[in-house]
Amino acid sequence: MEIGIDSFAAMFSSRPQHPISDQDAVQQLLARMKYADEVGVDVFGIGEHHRKGFLDSAPFELLSAAAAITKQMRLTTAVTVLSAADPVRVFQSFATLDLIANGRAEMVVGRGSFIDAYPLFGFQLEDYDDLFVEKLDLLLKIMQKEEITWSGKFRPALRNQSIYPRPVQDPAPVWLGVGGTPESFVRAGSLGLPLMVAIIGGETHHFKPLVDLYREAGKRAGFSPEQLKVGMHSLGYVADTKEQAMEEFYPGYAEAMNKIGRERGWSPMTRGRFEAQMGPRGALLVGDPQEVAEKIVRHSNALGGISRLTFQMDTAELSHEKLMHAIELIGSKVKSLVNSAE
Repeated sequence: MEIGIDSFAAMFSSRPQHPISDQDAVQQLLARMKYADEVGVDVFGIGEHHRKGFLDSAPFELLSAAAAITKQMRLTTAVTVLSAADPVRVFQSFATLDLIANGRAEMVVGRGSFIDAYPLFGFQLEDYDDLFVEKLDLLLKIMQKEEITWSGKFRPALRNQSIYPRPVQDPAPVWLGVGGTPESFVRAGSLGLPLMVAIIGGETHHFKPLVDLYREAGKRAGFSPEQLKVGMHSLGYVADTKEQAMEEFYPGYAEAMNKIGRERGWSPMTRGRFEAQMGPRGALLVGDPQEVAEKIVRHSNALGGISRLTFQMDTAELSHEKLMHAIELIGSKVKSLVNSAE
């Protein structure tokens, strides 16, 4: 199993205690990516958001900067908000990253968990699904052929148009990022795309029927089980002890979840709810290396096997030093413990 880290490039300049500049936050993020490569983390992803609190509105630029200072780790978006983007430009950015990274680039594409990109780029929310379906179709066609002819509803047609540059990898790795919509799981399976499931709450085994839909759709479409890879993106944090991990992660996690919750009508995050998510079947991966590794294996078993697990640690706005230590533990201990247990 590949073990990775996803970052949303948290903006610390507005944090009331010990703020740092956005410039320093970006430099620290790049330092963490370089260190992750050095300690053996398999993959590092950068998300995409268009709101205050995040510095990842241009993920390919951050990934390209990381490509120049890393050697082995794969670099991916997590996720590219394809519905609000031009697939031609997305492909060109990806291909350029792949050239800089010597064939280590990947993309996870999706519709995004926030809606900020839609009005920002002039799209209507009522076209939420249609935008994604059309743009995914165009992106995959560009990936497959250098010269294409294509027409759709939301973008000017292309006629015998060649698109450059071309990436090192052929075929280029494109994952489909999904939440909890059955249609999204079926779509990924029907297209034979690797699936990245964001499980940030609840109990992981509840997603098994959706993953089964993905695998069944892929089988009907003629894809082999080896082609139908499943990854899991989860909130998590690793420290030397479980107690330390909980105490360091909870305050920022609760604050972030309550902020999002106020927008979406969620009930407040409490210590009790947090500790429930820390249970054997809860989604949170917070604890010491041994406990977290055992829980990753349980998650994999609950979903019928996964090939990639990525931690998202930005939520709690932990200090750079704490994140660096967590990365060290993930790369040097959690990864080996997971793979020795499989």
